[in-house]
Amino acid sequence: MKDLLRALARDAINSLRDLTPIIVVIGIFQALVIRQPVDDLPSLIAGGLLVFAGLTFFIFGLRLALFPVGQELARSLARKGSLFWLISFAFVLGFGTTVAEPALIAVAAEAAAVAAEAEVIARTPEAMADYAFGLRMTVALAVGVAIVLGVFRIITNMSLPILIISGYTLVVLLTAIAPPEIIGIAYDSGGVTTSTVTVPLVTALGVGLASSLKGRNPMLDGFGLIAFASLTPILFVLIYGMVV
Repeated sequence: MKDLLRALARDAINSLRDLTPIIVVIGIFQALVIRQPVDDLPSLIAGGLLVFAGLTFFIFGLRLALFPVGQELARSLARKGSLFWLISFAFVLGFGTTVAEPALIAVAAEAAAVAAEAEVIARTPEAMADYAFGLRMTVALAVGVAIVLGVFRIITNMSLPILIISGYTLVVLLTAIAPPEIIGIAYDSGGVTTSTVTVPLVTALGVGLASSLKGRNPMLDGFGLIAFASLTPILFVLIYGMVV
């Protein structure tokens, strides 16, 4: 119990250290540039404390549960020797974590609202909901495929730079022919996936798998899955815009 409390205190100190530069920058701009009193300062302070507490417990939970679970599942599946179940787990992990990604839900809803205002889709709740749902499913499918590709890369020892360069070359080509309305959303979707839920589990999967395979280095081979998770949503959303 004492070790857990020490770890929690250490995460709290790290969270405070990470948030301090943001607070300092906002305070400087508020005092020297904006030069206006802060509206509802007590609520702002309360919100800041909640952010600090949430970040602390989130990081603590990642190290306590998510990272060990992801690594152990990857090791167990690798020892089992079943490529089918390993690939299935990789796809479900990528798809499921992305569907649950809060940032993606917010961005998809905002994209649907803007698309309705621009008359890209009908201004009805049903059309907006369908558009947002389609975006979410497209990005989630893309991340699932990305994690599968990343697992294949680790197993086969394929070159990560070649795959990434080839992928972004394809992105440039699709950007030239995709509808202008979807390009910005597509590029933002790549960043949305690298957020709070997806990154820890995907990283744990890669490190756990690389550490379980003979001849693989967790530092050299265990990372890189997030690069695929950022790349494939751009491709898939560009294609989604061209089709829909």
